[in-house]
Amino acid sequence: AWMAVASIRHNSAGAADLASLIPSGPFSLDNFADAWTSGHFPLWYLNTILVCGGILIVQCVTVSLAGYAFARMRFPGQNTLFALFLLQLMLVPPILIVPNLNTLVTLHLYDTLPGIMAPYFASAFGVFLMRQTFRTIPREYEEAAIIDGASRLQVITRVLLPLSRPGLTAFAIVSVTSHWNEFLWPLMVTSSPSNQVLTVGLATFTSGAEAGSEWGVIAAGTFFVAAPLLIAFVVFQRRFVSSFTFSGIK
Repeated sequence: AWMAVASIRHNSAGAADLASLIPSGPFSLDNFADAWTSGHFPLWYLNTILVCGGILIVQCVTVSLAGYAFARMRFPGQNTLFALFLLQLMLVPPILIVPNLNTLVTLHLYDTLPGIMAPYFASAFGVFLMRQTFRTIPREYEEAAIIDGASRLQVITRVLLPLSRPGLTAFAIVSVTSHWNEFLWPLMVTSSPSNQVLTVGLATFTSGAEAGSEWGVIAAGTFFVAAPLLIAFVVFQRRFVSSFTFSGIK
């Protein structure tokens, strides 16, 4: 609420006015214009969309295949391997920064958008969610498809995935929100301004605006970063709630 009010206040507003949540004039959209022209928001938007979209596409493949393997297939050490997947959820992401950086440097992916995406191509939470989703689907659907001559991959893509769409939607919400807001890893793995995402670009942008105490401009720039997720939540709120209800996430 403060961000929305502060972003439309005129630059001449005093500190007391900026600290107040009660809208009072003068109002202006100059802060949004100044923020848009001062920062490289079109580039940051493009990089962020490419990163979030690329991660989600690969994750949908990996978590679906791994979830199917744990839900339907039987192989030695299955429970142990699944427990190791779940142990990954207990790791604090910052402790993996150094080994992940060393890996990216070895693969010559440092300071690239694929380098930002690479550590997230597999998701322990996604594997767990899709495993639980597939286990709620009756095996009769799968058996009927196999009788009709469908391969294992066709069973996954044409039978199970359409039936597990709510689970995939819930995972997509978590994935996009998490990586849209990710800051530390993109900051560590990029050095050139052309590869910055919104969160890193916003930090650079605000450090310059803070020097001039342009709090209205800072609020407008922050609004640019938060607005897409806020708008998506308002538009798809019912779908969000139903997806999490289906997947059992409280």
